[in-house]
Amino acid sequence: MSAQLIEVVAIDDVAGHQFPVAVCVADDVAPGDIYSALLPSGHKLAVYNVDGEFYVTDDTCSHGEASLSEDGMLEGTEVECTWHFGRFDVRTGQACAMPCTHPLRTWGVEIRDGNVWVTGVRPLAGELK
Repeated sequence: MSAQLIEVVAIDDVAGHQFPVAVCVADDVAPGDIYSALLPSGHKLAVYNVDGEFYVTDDTCSHGEASLSEDGMLEGTEVECTWHFGRFDVRTGQACAMPCTHPLRTWGVEIRDGNVWVTGVRPLAGELK
């Protein structure tokens, strides 16, 4: 039986979003999978399950506008954008392979009551040089 997704609970406002936000049921994201989620504003996120640890980034590749949840492949802690084969570390957002040079925005994550909660925006990692 799958956990029930809980509605949004606002405690803080960062960049126009209310946090924390329940974005999906944890059981809906199998290890090694990427799940597409939306903030209430419509901002698209990618949720990653890396061996039971959950990470969240913006869904759009910083190089080619591809959806990482639709067109990406998760290998360990890196997501590869299949449009141009650039990679990012899902833990930090750091660009790991060209042609990607700009990091992805990452989001704080909590697992509560069987749900994946986004707790707010994290600082950007450095750019690949």
